[in-house]
Parts: sequence; C-alpha cells; structure tokens
Amino acid sequence: MQHKSGGVHTLSRNLPSIAATVALCFSASVFAQSTPLAPREVPAKTIPVPNTVSPELQQIIAQPLRNGWNSQPTTPEGWKQLAESIRVAAVPNVEAMRARLKVKVEPGVMAGVKIYTVTPEKIRPQNKNRTLLQVHGGCYVLNPAEAALPEAMLIAAIGGYKVIAVDYRMPPEAYFPAALDDVMSVYKELISKSNPKRIGLIGTSAGGALVLEMGLRAKQLGLPLPGAIASGTPMSDSTKAGDTFYTNAMLDSVLVSTDGFCDSAAAFYANGHDLKDPLISPIYGDMSGFPPTILTSGTRDLLLSNTVRVHRKLRNLGIDSFLQVYEGQSHAQYGRDERIPENREAFTEISTFLNSHLKK
Repeated sequence: MQHKSGGVHTLSRNLPSIAATVALCFSASVFAQSTPLAPREVPAKTIPVPNTVSPELQQIIAQPLRNGWNSQPTTPEGWKQLAESIRVAAVPNVEAMRARLKVKVEPGVMAGVKIYTVTPEKIRPQNKNRTLLQVHGGCYVLNPAEAALPEAMLIAAIGGYKVIAVDYRMPPEAYFPAALDDVMSVYKELISKSNPKRIGLIGTSAGGALVLEMGLRAKQLGLPLPGAIASGTPMSDSTKAGDTFYTNAMLDSVLVSTDGFCDSAAAFYANGHDLKDPLISPIYGDMSGFPPTILTSGTRDLLLSNTVRVHRKLRNLGIDSFLQVYEGQSHAQYGRDERIPENREAFTEISTFLNSHLKK
C-alpha cells in the first residue's frame, strides 16, 4: 500500500507540469508565433535493417549508400559520360530481367521521339485496347535507352499491358522543357488513335514528376486527360521543400541527401529556370480535374514527403488518389527487381488500380 501511495504522490507532484505541457499544446498562442521556430535536435543513432520485410528486400536495404552520390559531375560532358556509363552497366541486368519476365522490347520512333514498345507474353483480355505510356526516372538526366526499361517491363509483365516507354531527350542534348515536350508529343500521338480514357501514364522519380506535369500541360493545351496516372516517388518539388528531405537524409541509400547528385541534376536540367515552375515542380500546379492517381513510395525514401504532399493535394481536390508506402524502402527501390516480393506486390497494386480506372 505504501508503494502505491508513494506512486500516487509522485504522480500528483508531476501533474502540474504535465498539465502545463498539455495546455501549451492546445494554446492558441502556439499558432501566433512571430519568431522562427526551433528545429528538433536529433542525436546520432544507428538504424538496423528491419526484420519486418522479406529476406530479399533486407539484402537490398543492407547495401551501402549509392556509389558516387556526393561526387556529381560539374560539366555538361561529365553528366553525359555518367549517363552513358549507367546505360552500359544496366544493359546486362535489363536483358536478364527481360528474359525472366518474357517481354518483347522493340525500339522505334513515335511522333519524332525515340521509344521502346514493350509487349508481355500475354496481353490480358481487358487490356486489349489499352496502352500505358511509361516515363523513366533518373533526375531528368540519367537512365537513357535500355537503362530506362525496368519499370516498363515490370508493369507490362505483371499487369499484362502493352507499354510505350519514352526515351526522351536529356541534357546536354536538350534542357527543360525538352523531356516534357517529348512525352507530350508521344501522348498526343496515342490519343489521336485511341480513347484517352484507355491511356494510362506511369513513371517513377523524375518520370513520376513528368507524368504529373503531363496532366498540367494537357490542361494548359486543352487536351483530354488520360484515364489514370501511376506516379512513383515523384520529384514533385525540386526546391527541396518537405520533411523527409531531412528525416530520411543519409538513410535513403539511393538519393542519400539533398546535397547529392539528384538535386544537382534537376538544376542542370532546369538550366536556370525557376525550380518552382509547376512544369518542373508539379506540386505547385493546379491539379483539379486530374484522373485517378496511384502514388508509391517507401519509409526511407527521401521523396516520401514529395509523394505524400501530392496525395494530400489530390485528395483535398476530391480526386481518387491511392498512396502505397513500403516498409524500409529507399527511393524507387520497388522498381529494382521483380524477384523481391514487395516489388511484385507494388506493381500488382499499380496494375489493379489502373485496371479499375482505365476504360476497356
């Protein structure tokens, strides 16, 4: 009894301070601050590989930070060489994935733009008249040609769709808005031959931003919007605004930090243009009237906030938007390898969403 009594007395002594803290949380004065708000100081800590994901994904999470994340090129030729080295390194992995997924990949040209047509072994009956337009990532300057194909092959094989993958122009060959111009040219060609509601857009990272920018640009031009959009971890705000630019810095093993290559690449693509332009940072655009949109990210993704902010913007506009966030994943890791269970799950979700919204 004395032990209980002592506990009660201790609690009683602490009640005034607890009550004061609670009162402060709900005080109107909290919302009337005129001085800068203090940042949160977080002590250094070690983050373990989560045991709440598949063994395959654990192996990916355990890998070191991306090589060269903080040694980005300083010249146009340097960026071009980096893009080409990534393409060369990607070819064997892309070819192995193509063989495993049993998809056919055919290079071509549409509306004067280089493309790849990716066809699965079997197109699902409901997708016979549907087409997906895929826009690759790479911070607007990386992953040309074959390096652009993994996402297109994944959605083609898992979803049973015919996919047009756009190999848009990149710096130093062409700067903003060349990438957007190219994907819009292909989109115009597709909708001239098919009901726009049978066309879906899919892209990740810079590609995730570009498919949102395509919606904004279509509205500007008075073009019909597609039937659905799948935007993966979009670079929706190239101004570096967003909570997880800080909370996930040095935890995201792909982008790593806002001081890394991707932000430098976006600035290189913008070529002096305002990064807050909605056609570079679509979060600042008018998304009213957008088609149903699925967004994908991971808990370690530097661009998780970019993704969440787009989702909330769409929801607040009354648009059907679905957000899926995967445990432990860094930027765009869900599109890395179809042998990882979570990655198959992600593209199954995307396929299911597209299937429920695209016109047959």
